[in-house]
Amino acid sequence: MFVTTSLLLATACLLPAAGKLTGHPKMRHAAAHFGIPWPRYRLIGVAELAAAGGVLAGLWWHPLGLAAAAGMVLLLFGALITHRRAADSAKETAPALLALAITIAYLVVALTS
Repeated sequence: MFVTTSLLLATACLLPAAGKLTGHPKMRHAAAHFGIPWPRYRLIGVAELAAAGGVLAGLWWHPLGLAAAAGMVLLLFGALITHRRAADSAKETAPALLALAITIAYLVVALTS
C-alpha cells in the first residue's frame, strides 16, 4: 500500500510540475488568471518536482518522504487559497483538492506503516 500511494503522489506532483516547467499554455494562462508573474509561478513547478523526488526517495528513507508530503500539503493549501481568491469554481479547484486528498492518504499510510 505504501509503494502504491508513493507512486500515486509522485505522479500527482510530476504532472503539474511538467506543465509548469515546460511552459504549457494552460499553465501560463493559470498564472495570468491568478495574477502571479510567470517566473514565480514556474517556481511552484520546481517545488512540485522536488516533492515528487522526495516522495520517491521516501521509499528508502521514510522521513524524507514525510517531509516532502508535508511540503506538498502547505503548497496545496496555498493553491486552495489562491483558487478561492480568484473565485474559481469547484471544477477549477478539483485538481488541487484531489492532490491534497492523495497527499493526506500518503501521510496516513506512511505514518501507519
